[in-house]
Amino acid sequence: MGMKRTAVFSAALLACASQSGLNNASAAPAGDVVTAWNANAATAALKACISPIDNPFHESRMYAMMHIAIHDALNAIDRKYYPYAFDKRAEPGTSTDAAVAAAAHDVLVPLIGQLPLVKKECIGAGVASAEAAYGAALAAIPESPAKKQGIALGQQSAAAILAKRATDHSDVELINKNCPPPQAGTYQCTPGFPFIAFEAWEQVTPFVLKDNAQFRPGPPYAITDAKFTADLNEVKSLGGDGKTTPSARTADQTQIALFWLESSPLKWSRIARTVGADKKLDPWENARLFAVLNMALADGYLAMVASKNYYNFWRPVTAIQSGGDASWTPLMPTPPDQDYPSGHSIEGGVGAEVLKQVFGTDQVTFKDCGMTLPAGDTCADATPQMRTYTTFSQAANENAYSRVLVGFHFRNATEVGNAYGHKIGEYAANTVMRPVE
Repeated sequence: MGMKRTAVFSAALLACASQSGLNNASAAPAGDVVTAWNANAATAALKACISPIDNPFHESRMYAMMHIAIHDALNAIDRKYYPYAFDKRAEPGTSTDAAVAAAAHDVLVPLIGQLPLVKKECIGAGVASAEAAYGAALAAIPESPAKKQGIALGQQSAAAILAKRATDHSDVELINKNCPPPQAGTYQCTPGFPFIAFEAWEQVTPFVLKDNAQFRPGPPYAITDAKFTADLNEVKSLGGDGKTTPSARTADQTQIALFWLESSPLKWSRIARTVGADKKLDPWENARLFAVLNMALADGYLAMVASKNYYNFWRPVTAIQSGGDASWTPLMPTPPDQDYPSGHSIEGGVGAEVLKQVFGTDQVTFKDCGMTLPAGDTCADATPQMRTYTTFSQAANENAYSRVLVGFHFRNATEVGNAYGHKIGEYAANTVMRPVE
């Protein structure tokens, strides 16, 4: 592609968080082998430099495929849910721990090795992290025929999903250097980024959705609409950096803006680990939860890109600067793609709705930390700043609002995106890996 990773993802998607201490950020709460491998995958993604903010597209695909392999391996041992890619019955006595470890490892290692625009040392660190987790997992399992059967089963399950997704178009060109000419209301390359990122991701094959236009919302407000003007004034007032540009944002609103900045697959998987542990889900229940969650999140990204390309609406920074305030600067640099609908808001809606559907209620209290808060306050620090939520929807709504506060999106893009994500999440949770009657 001829463009270094640091020029594309770290800069474009806001490398604001300190990378120190990230190894501890993905530690799983008390749980089982499935949640442990979700945390292991997060650590590998951090080591591979695609997380916490750099490339959630490949990150979501990697988590989804890993958890599909885990789910299908477990359900070959004891069929509680219908499989997705691997339909086989395991030999009696097969080790579940070995099967899960092998399934996870055999997906993670090749996918990390194929990551685009990533430095070799990052790929090496990501692979080494996955290998170390695998070695530790196998070392904890006594040698036996059950262990050998489990390893073989996990490897077969991993091979099935790798084969199924081998031609899913995730190898598309990620950077379009042809910046469109200035035109009111249409996307223009954002300051500092003379390219459009991820534009071709709409070609990726969905995991669950019928196509990338399923549930697509209607158009954004016309720029002559009074509602657009209200949204413009709101983000102009709240979304500035507070240095070059004054901002009416409160200290708590600034924390919200930075708290939700991290990758959605990283954050919503961590929330799922926390709630799953509190609800004492068994490995099969966790396997389905994480597979459905991450498939839906992955589909949310491709649906987002397809809708952004379709409407091609300009970002607040462009609208504000074009309107006469040429020095207006958002809290963080605006990502190099279109405004409508907000992808981060889609992902929040997806995460909240999948969890609501799986747990049968929206009324669940939980706490979470943030990977992109200032140094000293992150998940990786000794005393991280925690935020508390009493419903999944409350978290999704705050996540959506954060994109106004950080200066990235108009409110309409966030609210529509959030609702869009809820539709994708509900569809996924009620479509794949259904319980066996």
